[in-house]
Amino acid sequence: MLANKSPYPLRGQNNTTLAGEVLENDFKKMTETLTIQTQQLPVMEQFYTIQGEGSHQGRAAYFIRLGGCDVGCVWCDVKDSWDASKHPMVSIKMLTDIVAVTPTKLVVITGGEPLLHDLTALTASLKAKGFETNIETSGSSPLSGTWDWICLSPKKFKAPLPEVVPFANELKVVIFNKHDFAWAETYAAQVNSQCKLYLQPEWDKADAVTPMIIAYIKAHPQWQLSLQIHKYINVP
Repeated sequence: MLANKSPYPLRGQNNTTLAGEVLENDFKKMTETLTIQTQQLPVMEQFYTIQGEGSHQGRAAYFIRLGGCDVGCVWCDVKDSWDASKHPMVSIKMLTDIVAVTPTKLVVITGGEPLLHDLTALTASLKAKGFETNIETSGSSPLSGTWDWICLSPKKFKAPLPEVVPFANELKVVIFNKHDFAWAETYAAQVNSQCKLYLQPEWDKADAVTPMIIAYIKAHPQWQLSLQIHKYINVP
């Protein structure tokens, strides 16, 4: 008789049946584990506030800031978001339930870089509850999720993926110095014809660059000015 080299125990003449049952159970366990993993996301913070930037400026919005970022902007104002492991994993159901307690119609997913995560399940859950879904992204990771509005904010530190750029509803370029205008035009030439174009002063350089932005917009009126009004009115 041949020795049993299978990792599964013998059971009379039904070895194949038993192995199949064990494999099926292992597959179920693996699937359940994967489901749990994809149904949770690292959340740095979440809050109900006023959208302070871009096309939806002034609207009440619930923000979910996800942990994890591989872009590394030197002027980033939320560097604590970069390391996803520092932030608690929160279930998509819990996130959706928390948002549903507020009167908001708009949910903004931001980061960090939110597209480091597969956002398909999160947006499906939010859309099922009737929420409008917006994302703020550098576009440097593959696009996932179902979105009513995509704000693309390209960064020199890690450029957007070419396949993400055409989906932008809004191009928002942070201006840190005079060389960033050319960077802005590079992506303005790549977005779709309906995409709104915004130039936004980097907060710590605002006094120096805002006059430059105003002059540039007057000379190139296809652009609009975006200000971080939430910082002026002291809301998150």
